[in-house]
Amino acid sequence: MGRGKLRIYLGAAPGVGKTYAMLSEAHRRVERGTDCAVAFVEHHDRPRTEVMLHGLEQIPRRTIDHRGATFTEMDVDAVLRRRPAVALVDELAHTNVPGSRNAKRWQDVEALLAAGIDVISTVNIQHLESLGDVVESITGVRQRETVPDEVVRRADQIELVDMSPQALRRRMAHGNIYKPDKVDAALSNYFRPGNLTALRELALLWTADRVDEYLQQYRGEHNIRTTWQARERIVVGLTGGPEGRTLIRRAARMAAKGSGSEILAVYIARSDGLTSASPKELAVQRTLVEDLGGSFHHVIGDDIPSALLEFARGVNATQIVLGSSRRKTWQYVFGPGVGATVARDSGPDLDVHIVTHEEVARGRGLPVARGSRLGRSRIIWGWLTGVAGPALLTLLLTHIDADLGIANNMLLFLSLTVASALLGGLVPSLASAAFGSLLLNWFFAPPLYRFTIADPRNIVAIAVFFGVAVAVASVVDLAARRTHQAARLRAESEVLSFLAGSVLRGETALDALLERVRETFSMESVALLERENDVEPWTRAGSVGRRPVARPEDADVDMPVGDHMALALSGRVLPAEDRRVLGAFAAQAAVVLDRQRLVGEAEEARKLAEGNKIRTSLLAAVSHDLRTPLAGIKAAVSSLRSDDVEWSEEDRAELLEGIEAGADRLDHLVGNLLDMSRLQTGTVTPLIRAIDLDEVVPMALGGVPDGSAELDIPESLPMVEVDKGLLERAVANVVENAVKYSPAAAPVLVSASAMADRVELRVVDRGTGVPDDAKDRIFAPFQRYGDAPRGAGVGLGLAVARGFVEAMGGTITAEDTPGGGLTMVLTLKAAAPAAAAEVPSLEKAGPS
Repeated sequence: MGRGKLRIYLGAAPGVGKTYAMLSEAHRRVERGTDCAVAFVEHHDRPRTEVMLHGLEQIPRRTIDHRGATFTEMDVDAVLRRRPAVALVDELAHTNVPGSRNAKRWQDVEALLAAGIDVISTVNIQHLESLGDVVESITGVRQRETVPDEVVRRADQIELVDMSPQALRRRMAHGNIYKPDKVDAALSNYFRPGNLTALRELALLWTADRVDEYLQQYRGEHNIRTTWQARERIVVGLTGGPEGRTLIRRAARMAAKGSGSEILAVYIARSDGLTSASPKELAVQRTLVEDLGGSFHHVIGDDIPSALLEFARGVNATQIVLGSSRRKTWQYVFGPGVGATVARDSGPDLDVHIVTHEEVARGRGLPVARGSRLGRSRIIWGWLTGVAGPALLTLLLTHIDADLGIANNMLLFLSLTVASALLGGLVPSLASAAFGSLLLNWFFAPPLYRFTIADPRNIVAIAVFFGVAVAVASVVDLAARRTHQAARLRAESEVLSFLAGSVLRGETALDALLERVRETFSMESVALLERENDVEPWTRAGSVGRRPVARPEDADVDMPVGDHMALALSGRVLPAEDRRVLGAFAAQAAVVLDRQRLVGEAEEARKLAEGNKIRTSLLAAVSHDLRTPLAGIKAAVSSLRSDDVEWSEEDRAELLEGIEAGADRLDHLVGNLLDMSRLQTGTVTPLIRAIDLDEVVPMALGGVPDGSAELDIPESLPMVEVDKGLLERAVANVVENAVKYSPAAAPVLVSASAMADRVELRVVDRGTGVPDDAKDRIFAPFQRYGDAPRGAGVGLGLAVARGFVEAMGGTITAEDTPGGGLTMVLTLKAAAPAAAAEVPSLEKAGPS
């Protein structure tokens, strides 16, 4: 029995039509004779969705009692007994009621697939686990019901159900998604045009990436190396030269002409030491390509054209952008160049663009930081030129009729010795001089074919030849080494100049500096390690690359920085001459780490300063606002104790009432001050549990006059996860503030509604309102808006309310009331899945 196949309808938001599309597909399959059954589909009282269920077999659901309420869930065992060919399972991310076979519905689906049953399901993009933070940043709502990305990725088929934000909002306004009493709240919150547009783009991009994954998998399974131009990918080949910026901008303009185009900038470094490019220029180019929406890649390869083509084919690129060569005309003698080679070997599936720039034919200059050591290929060519060259020259000279004379022959052999010195250094050139002397003696100095010389003049000539060859080889080798040393010093000066500049600019990104070390030295990973003392274990202060080491002893290269810090590199062993530059990097890494910590300490100091500012404001508030009720209480008490006046019962009651009102007001002010102090010191620890709003909100209205506030809390509202005491205090502050500014003839409305996995509590007043630029400022401590009298409070009510709500994981915002006034919106988390199952949330009542 094989595994069943999974088909998923993916939507950007509730209401785009996922369930409708799933049921339509079921009807098509039934018409073709396929055995389809509805395992679980929720129509949410929508007539069009309900009609689509007609004619489809529905497997009875399982009934579960939980906390005094009855719920229905998919009966997995019944579906397995029925064994339809295709099962329809709605809402893949749903959390099952406790007591179900599995905790999540996607686990139920896995059981069906394992039994060989094909499944068609639905899910919204916001329920994918990896996108939780992204969706929260867009909508302000954290999704609690999620499904692992891998479950959706493993689907055999994913179909995107798309709808424009405008069309979706029209459906919402017409009542096709939510009930009429929920429409206004939905349109002004989750279903705002900006939210829907961002979620739609997220769904389209996620689906496009999955399609690209399927394409790469298919190409790999069928060993397809040619480029399929399903999506424009432009690879920009960088050399680290100044022309790189021109190439990146040109590629960006090319990408802008086609929707969905992608830019990949790649720098290919040789594996024999420091890179041949300026680290500073590479960093600038990397920043530029990332600012333009592309990605930067660092590849190591000795054969640059082959490495570039291999990278381009590996990412299924369609175009390669290269710059015209900076080599001078005579340098083409050594080969056609990278651009010409890539264009020749790219084949018909890759377009190669050669872009002109200001550096064309100006020469590449000295190689930067190539080191004083010659590469293996040059040494091999030096030996071939110094040993095989004289042999071939001898073969040529012995088979021509013309007798050039021993002097001319010596000059020819001397040229090979000089060439060997240029290519391979001193040792190959010395071998060439010795081997050439022997060949001259054997083949060209009489008597021939013997290592004896009859003419003394030839002895002198050969000796002079050998001496001149050795001298010339030594001078050429010394000049080459000096050239490379100068290049190294130039590279080191550029690196040190960059480090000095970073110090002056105050750059504090440790990871960026470590990444620069990794790129500069072509390493696999770099880690900055530290420990408290010689006994404590090493810890990573920062690291980049794959598999960074945990101890200096495990690294290929380690550079101590003081007694208890070290820079550890893995990938290859560095030559001794590279350690000087590495030491500068290590010292700078230590400085950056210290600076980061100083910044953290400065932030702590700033918080302390803010706390001092709060305390100063508190003292200022105490000097007046707290003395006012105390003065009233003292005056009333003094009057009651006075023997000079005979108070009637009515007067005595009025004075006692004033004392009680002043005490209540004083208690309220002191409570807010203490609450603000707790918030500032971070000592507020909410005791979160699931409660009903109708248990808290009525109690919060006890501090306002009767008739000044109206309640509208639906009984079907989901429970919320809050601290009962904190929520009561926050609501009380908000309502008291609203009553203070609302006209007496217009009671404050306190209403609640559910949206997705959150509950919104709205406090609506009909006062003068607040301008947009002041809506956030009114939540700051010790703030009064407008012409509020000094005796109206210390200005902490809304600040305390926001602090308490945010401590419980919610939000509080201010909005304009249609027709005038201000609406405070408290957004609270719906109860956890186990508790939320008691009353289905609006998300579960949402469209598909």
